[in-house]
Amino acid sequence: MMYLKSGLFCIQDIVKSMGSGLIRPLIKEVMRKERDSVHCHAVITHLVQICDADELLDVLLKQVEESDPVAIADTITLLMQHIQPVLMRLGESKPALMSLALDALHKQVSKLPVPYTHKQEEEDVHGLGRCCTALLTFVQPFVQEVKSQDAKSPVASTYHVRMRTVLHKFCMESLREPLLEAQLDRETHKSQNSPLWNFATEIMTTLSAIQEPLPNLLLYYPLRGKEDKRVVQDDSHLHESRACLAYLLFVQLIAIELFPAVFSPVFILQCNMEYINILLGRKDEPWILKGLDLYVKSLERVLDNSLPVKLLELKIFHTVTQNLIQIMTDCPIQHLRVKALVVFQLFTEKLNWEAKHKFYRCIMKTSQHAGVESVILTNIKNQVENSNKSDGQMDSWFKGTLLLVLLRDTLSLPQGPETDLLHGMDRVMVSLNLLRYLLIRERNKSTGIWTDLCDIAESYIKILRVCLTISKSYYGSELKRLHEDKKVKVRELKEASGKKSVQHMIVKNKALCGMPSEAQEKVLECALVTYDLMESLVIRIEEILEERV
Repeated sequence: MMYLKSGLFCIQDIVKSMGSGLIRPLIKEVMRKERDSVHCHAVITHLVQICDADELLDVLLKQVEESDPVAIADTITLLMQHIQPVLMRLGESKPALMSLALDALHKQVSKLPVPYTHKQEEEDVHGLGRCCTALLTFVQPFVQEVKSQDAKSPVASTYHVRMRTVLHKFCMESLREPLLEAQLDRETHKSQNSPLWNFATEIMTTLSAIQEPLPNLLLYYPLRGKEDKRVVQDDSHLHESRACLAYLLFVQLIAIELFPAVFSPVFILQCNMEYINILLGRKDEPWILKGLDLYVKSLERVLDNSLPVKLLELKIFHTVTQNLIQIMTDCPIQHLRVKALVVFQLFTEKLNWEAKHKFYRCIMKTSQHAGVESVILTNIKNQVENSNKSDGQMDSWFKGTLLLVLLRDTLSLPQGPETDLLHGMDRVMVSLNLLRYLLIRERNKSTGIWTDLCDIAESYIKILRVCLTISKSYYGSELKRLHEDKKVKVRELKEASGKKSVQHMIVKNKALCGMPSEAQEKVLECALVTYDLMESLVIRIEEILEERV
């Protein structure tokens, strides 16, 4: 009997010292799914309990790294079940090794496509939802361990500080991938069992549970500057994580109950501008959408409908505005362009009178885009109308001398007589309507700006007349030549190349070369109609100017 017991102890020692080598083939056997793997699971579980923890972890993490790209979700959800108890057996080395484990797992999860629609999330073909759910289960015991220690003692040991750091890093990495790419919607997801929504909620809750106050992460961090020691350890990824954190908090209202209500809306907007800038600076649709939504919610929090000028003068506001304008003008996705325009307009409405005046002048000098400039000119007209209805002192920015200063900066043609009127059609038409409105309004008033206003109008109309003459002559001759060529050469061109007649012109910065003659004819005719509309407005303004005599 004694010999038998000795033999058993010997076998157990062998298994404990060499059993970790069996993990790899056992995992592969389970992943094959060719037959019932209950026994394999049981063996793996037993080995995880008795073999050397460091060796086991090394083997399991190598299996994570070598995951089959086609079966990432199945592999890591299986391995997480066994990595967790191994980590629980560790002592002081747990924080460092847990960091390695979470890095390896997150790296694999990041390779999985993020579902774009709610239906794709429900189907979970690639398993991202399963992996997110498994990750939450994986970290839960370690979160509870930190919370338990915090409850016992207000002074954290070095070990628990390191554990908090590891969990903090995991949460911030998860915010960037996959949550920054995820399509989240409070109304859709809160009432349904959405793995990604649950993941986002738990990540936010975990940050608070490990004593990471949300204001410290979001509001104070951007203001710390280079003197903060944590900045040295930071990188662009963590800034992006904070941007996602701000989005989840202020747009989706996840964990908003954990955020103190003592911060002013203007202060929150100021801090969020850094994150909005990060999101709008990317070309990815999910990022841009989150940036626009965060901008809207931050602006809506500014309840007094005014924004101190000193905030407008911060460099970050100019950078964000340029990103917003770029989306409005260059983004190939229409609904993003439309939404960017809405946000741009909302931002201008939140400025006070002085800030609006300065902002309009700045944009008109720097935008170089007719569509954006037409929006600004429309806003100027609206502000002039509003200032007429108010007797306040601030609205003087759109009256009298200050209004004349604004008009001299805005009622101009960028290239003088050589300005492409068709390209700048939006700006020219709105500017003419603004000028006509102001002349009609001021001609029977004694505001003291009538003479100067007429001088500005005469100078503008004089140059515009030259542009119209040149443009109408050019486009008219091109249309006439096109008609003549169409009659004389259409048969020759068809026989020679089988292609439709083409001409070479530039309209709105796009060459007409390669465009069928019918399309060219439409463009030319539309251009001439536009010039006729401009000319009719010019004639009306000239009539008003003649009345002053």
